[in-house]
Amino acid sequence: MRALLIPLVLAGLCQAARAGDISSAYTDLDWKKDCVTYAQSGQGDGDWADLACSGYRGYPVLIAYDDSRESLFYGFSPSDMTSVWESFSSFNSAGPKVEWRIETNGDAAVPFAAIHRRSVNDPENADKKTEVLIVAKVGQIEARDGCTVGLVLATGNPDANDQARKLADEKARTFACGKDRHTVIGNVPAFGRVDN
Repeated sequence: MRALLIPLVLAGLCQAARAGDISSAYTDLDWKKDCVTYAQSGQGDGDWADLACSGYRGYPVLIAYDDSRESLFYGFSPSDMTSVWESFSSFNSAGPKVEWRIETNGDAAVPFAAIHRRSVNDPENADKKTEVLIVAKVGQIEARDGCTVGLVLATGNPDANDQARKLADEKARTFACGKDRHTVIGNVPAFGRVDN
């Protein structure tokens, strides 16, 4: 019996090693300290700016800001970053901390998803905000496709972080940007994607 268990245990360990270990890493996002503005509106040209920010080990965070709304991209973007806009219809802003979901295989640690809190204004009450966790696929250097995989209502939801991690781990790596529909957990404010 014991001789039979050893091959089963070894097979299980090899399977776990092939699957990769998943963990989290956290980075700060302060646009005043961590970002460089590389394009912005001129006088009389509205209120917009494009920023490149430090992220996780060379994977940047790109912010497109327009009229108190933000569209964020995590990782390596397509050559034309302005081709996609993903944001809430109401005024919104990104939180100061990004959680990166990392898959480690041997010496390689690759971020495949980002979880980022957003604060969304209520259009009828400026003092009321809704907190939402955005789950995004991270753009890899070879594929350069990243997008929102899902949204999780965080306001009044003590399970929001666990739900966001589960969504990231199960869907982000195989999500087809521009084809698959993002998952919504809870009653989140209106959110959309515009392909220019």
